[in-house]
Amino acid sequence: MLLENKIAVVTGGGSGIGRAAAISMGREGATVVIGNRNTEKGEDTCHVIEQAGGTALFHKTDCSSAEQCEALIGRAESEYGQLDLAFNNAGMFHRTVVPIHEMSLEEFNDGTDLNYKGVFYCMKYQLAAMLRAGGGSIVNNASIYGVKAMPGLNWYTGAKHGILGLTKAAALEYAEQNIRVNVICPGNTKTPPMDAATGGDDSIFAGGVPMKRLAEAEEMGEVVAFMLSDKASYMTGASIHVDGGMIAA
Repeated sequence: MLLENKIAVVTGGGSGIGRAAAISMGREGATVVIGNRNTEKGEDTCHVIEQAGGTALFHKTDCSSAEQCEALIGRAESEYGQLDLAFNNAGMFHRTVVPIHEMSLEEFNDGTDLNYKGVFYCMKYQLAAMLRAGGGSIVNNASIYGVKAMPGLNWYTGAKHGILGLTKAAALEYAEQNIRVNVICPGNTKTPPMDAATGGDDSIFAGGVPMKRLAEAEEMGEVVAFMLSDKASYMTGASIHVDGGMIAA
C-alpha cells in the first residue's frame, strides 16, 4: 500500500478529482481528512472510504478562509497526531466566459480567493504541520490552463499559473526539510463542473483532446496518490500534465 499509515488532508474532497483522489488515497492505506464546503458530499466520500475498509474524517471547510484552512489542518493534527500528505484541490470554474473588461469584480474575487489564495492558505498551515512531523508531501491541483491559456478563462488561467509558481517556490524553500511539493495539471476531466459546462455532451470538449475522450476523475486520483507516495521520492517542484496529449498538440 503506497500510503500506509500516512495522515492526509484533501480539500474539495466531496466531488470530482478531489473525491477520486481521496478514495484512491484511502485505498492505498492513508487516513484521509476531507475538507469540503458541502457537508453531505464530504461525508459521502468518507463513507465510501470507510466502506472499503479505510479511515476518513470530514471537516467542513471553505478554503477561501485562512481561518478555516488553519482549522482543517489543526483538526488533522489533533485527531491523528500529525500531517504527512495533502492534496489541495478545492476550486471553482468560471461562471461566465467573457473577456477581462467584462469580467465582474465579484467573480474575479470569488475565484481568486478560492483557487489561488486558498491554495496558499492551505500550504501555509500544511507546511508548518509537516515541519513538526519531520517531513511530508503536497500535491496542488492546477490545470492545463496553468501552462496555457484560453480566451475568456482569464482569472482562472491567472490563478492556475499562480499555483505553479507557489508550488515551485515551496519546493525550493522546503527541499532540505524532507517536504516535497508538486502540482498536477489535469486536462479535460469528467467532473460535475465539466458536465455543467457541456450539458452532459462529452464530445464538446473531447474533440479537442488527442485521445478523443475526457479523462475520468479516477485517472487523476491514481496519479495524485502516486505523486504523494514514496514512489515519487525524488520528485519535487514538478508539474505533471495528465491531459490526453493536449499540451503536446
